Formats: sequence, C-alpha cells, structure tokens
Amino acid sequence: MFYDRHKLEEVEALTLAPYALRSGESRGRIHPEPESASRTAFQRDRDRIIHTTAFRRLEYKTQVFVFFEGDHYRTRLTHTIEVAQLGRSLARGLGVNADLTEAICLAHDLGHSPFGHAGEHKLNELMADYGGFSHNTQSYRIVTKLEERYPAFAGLNLSYETREGIIKHETDYDQSDVTDFEPHKRASLEAQIANLADEAAYNAHDLDDGLRARMFDLEALEELAIWQTLRQRIGWHDAHFTDVVRHQLIRELVGLSVTDLVQATTTRLDQFGLDTAEKIQLHPTNVVDYSAELKPTIRALKDFLYQNMYRHYRLVRMQVRAERFISDLFNAYVSHPRMLPTKTQEQLATRSVQRTVTDYLAGMTDRYALDEWQRLFSPYERV
Repeated sequence: MFYDRHKLEEVEALTLAPYALRSGESRGRIHPEPESASRTAFQRDRDRIIHTTAFRRLEYKTQVFVFFEGDHYRTRLTHTIEVAQLGRSLARGLGVNADLTEAICLAHDLGHSPFGHAGEHKLNELMADYGGFSHNTQSYRIVTKLEERYPAFAGLNLSYETREGIIKHETDYDQSDVTDFEPHKRASLEAQIANLADEAAYNAHDLDDGLRARMFDLEALEELAIWQTLRQRIGWHDAHFTDVVRHQLIRELVGLSVTDLVQATTTRLDQFGLDTAEKIQLHPTNVVDYSAELKPTIRALKDFLYQNMYRHYRLVRMQVRAERFISDLFNAYVSHPRMLPTKTQEQLATRSVQRTVTDYLAGMTDRYALDEWQRLFSPYERV
C-alpha cells in the first residue's frame, strides 16, 4: 500500500492524541504552494530544514568545545540531532505530532553564531543599539528571510505551526518577539517538547563531554542527588570508572529524563483537563516539564555544570578569545563594508550595515571565522 499524503494525514487523525497538532489542519504557509503528494506539511518542513546551508554549517559550530579541541566532543550539529531524537521520543510518548516536533528541534539552533554562547553574547552586545542579537530570532530569520533556495520567495516558506514553534522556543538565555504569532498563547505542546528535549540533551551530553575532558572529578559529582540516583540505577559502586560506565550513566540520565517528562506531563494534562491544542496554548504555564521530585535534582546538575564546566578556565580562555575574534571582525566590516563579499554587500540596499554584518558573522562556522580573522589581521596572510 502506498502511504501518500492523504493516507498519512488519516493515520495522524486516527492515532494522535486529541491535543496534538495535525498536519492536515495546518494554518498553511505564507506563500501558497501545491501540497506534496507523498509528505505531510510537517514532514516537508523537516526536509527543507535539513537541506539548508545553515543546517550543514552546524557541523563546525561550537556546542561547548571548539572543533579543534577534539573529534569526539559534541558540535552544534550533533547536539541538534540528539535534540531531534529526544524530541521524537517525547512526542511519541505523549501521542503528539513527532514530525512537527522534529522539524522544530532541527531548526532550533540554525541561527547560532560561531563559538557558542560566547559569540552570541558578544554579537548581542555589539548590536545593543541596533536591535540586539539572539540565536533564536536569528533561526527564525534564516527560515523566513536569509536562506535563498526558491525563485518565488525568500526563506523556506514553512508552515505556520513550525514557524510558531521556532519563534516561541524558550531557553534560560532568551525569548523572542512573538507579536505575529498570537502572543497571548503559549507554544504548542510539540514546541514545548522541543524546549525540554534541548535541555535534556545538553544536560546529558555536556556531562558526558565534561567527564571525557576531565573538567571535573568524580568526587565533586558525589554531592549531586542525580549522580547518586544514576549510580544506583546501573549498579555501579566501585571506584573503577571506564568509558562503558560513563556511557551507561549518560544513557540512564537520558532515559530517566524522558520517562519523567512524559509521566509528569501526562499527569498535568489530566489534572487540568487539557484535551485540545487550544487549551494547552491558553494554559497559564508550560505543561511539558519535569516532575516536582526530579526537577530540583536536574537544576542542581545544571548549576554544577555551569560552575565546574562552563566557567572552567579552559573554556573561559576560549570564550575570551572568541569574543575578541567576533568583535574584531564586526568592527572591521562595519567600518569598511566594502571588505564584505560582493553578494553580502548587495544586502546593504535593504538592511543596515550593522544587521548585514551580523547576519554574515552569525552564518560563519568557527573554522571560517578563524580563517577570516587571520586573513584580515595577519600581516603575512594572503587575502
């Protein structure tokens, strides 16, 4: 049997929970297009995101460690893939639209600047008088304006639900202007899942990478309740810490997080009678979250990683260097925009020089930014 779009939409209608968003009921795209014969609207959104230039560039953008620190640490791309995998697991567990969740997860970091949050913070500081910068808003700009792949429109022309999920993505660092997306409403359940999939992914893989890089020792972790829980769950009680033990612990953390999120969210949905997508978006707080029992232990893990990993002197040194690279490049291009590539200079007709430069810098990979800095500031480098 050929499962064409109509059949896939029928499957959604029959199998998804009543509060799920269904692709056959999408509010559509900005620019009308013929529907795909074989894919739902949300599957098409996912595929368009994967094929963007911005998505491929995530391979050489920092998650925590700059690419030359080692081949086995997470990059912004592998982080995104892990978020998408967790997002699909959570969506399936809650009976909502996994394709929509995956599309939002895959797009959530498209706008990240080189050098991780250090680059983002520096760009925001440099753009303070010109509208600021956040990677979340930049992700939205990429899918609606900056990607050039179609003759009839700029951006990817994604469905309303995917665009809303991207712009309403929330982190500890920022929230975006959602004026065009019913600001009185919260994000859909699928988008809320993407938020927590992001958090669960970086908690687990940053702990994993921190242990691999020996950023902290095992004795320091003994103070964390979540660490004690993980040790008990895998039955590890001796002092012999191997790579296999590390993998077991991280795998258990991911499993524990996913199970708790599904169970706690299901409890809230039942408790508040949230049986439609509309009720979820009008609820005063996000529904997708950890249980009251697990949430403080996850918070303690995040605080531990902030103090012992993100503020580790090795990372701080790289962050300071990264801020210098971004600042030098920004100031040079703003002062002398004719140094920008010809195609980028064409954008100056419709955007300020500051925003044009920021779009250009934010699109760079770590590697390209370092090479560009060398070309501009090394006296012996050919330009």
